[in-house]
Amino acid sequence: MSAAAIRETWLLFHHTTRISLRHKVGLLVAAIQPLFFLVLFGPIFATFGDWETFVPGLIIQLGLLSAGLAGFGIVFDWRSGVLERLRVTPASRLALLLGRVLNDAFTLVIQTVLLVAAAYALGLRAPIAGVLAAMVLVVVLGVSLAALSYAAALTLDEHLFAPVMMTAVVPLMLLSGAFLPMSMAPGWLEALSRVSPFRHVLEAMRELFAGHYWNATIATGLAVVVVFTAASLVIGARVFHRENA
Repeated sequence: MSAAAIRETWLLFHHTTRISLRHKVGLLVAAIQPLFFLVLFGPIFATFGDWETFVPGLIIQLGLLSAGLAGFGIVFDWRSGVLERLRVTPASRLALLLGRVLNDAFTLVIQTVLLVAAAYALGLRAPIAGVLAAMVLVVVLGVSLAALSYAAALTLDEHLFAPVMMTAVVPLMLLSGAFLPMSMAPGWLEALSRVSPFRHVLEAMRELFAGHYWNATIATGLAVVVVFTAASLVIGARVFHRENA
């Protein structure tokens, strides 16, 4: 990226972040469901499992519900004419996309911090270093999910975006093994779950929450999320450029 594109990305990120922080209730909306799971289901899960296994699953759920549904914002921008005004600006289309997805990743980090803080209050004892390392995966995952969400929002009919994305969230969450270990699943289902990048990211997070800072599982999760994010940004940039040409 050129220096001008980096500056444009920063300006849009700064602008969208100020708006997000101004609407504090909005930051909690996507986190409400994972918080309900944490408070109402977490103590039950802890009787036969542990918080270090359960909380990373909630983070994946949070990512799908927050950054994964970020496309709602661009639907509203399209309806209000914001996208039309962006088309006449000299800003690069990649900067317009990155500014948005970085804000969504930042929002996801704030929501994750709130979720993890609540988990510590309830019994989580993961090492701080492991949680901070997992936050790196959260940022990268947030960027990828937001980019794909924007691509879907600009491709699908505005009335189809919500039902399609909400329908996709549930199987993606379940296939990741967020709540039940996929080792218990039939062979075909376990194999299908391995195709999902979220399973590998989740397994890497669980290793980090357990205090393991580098092994094959973490390396695989990091490699998968980097490749997934790169592909998501390419798809998002192409769709964004086409719709804003």
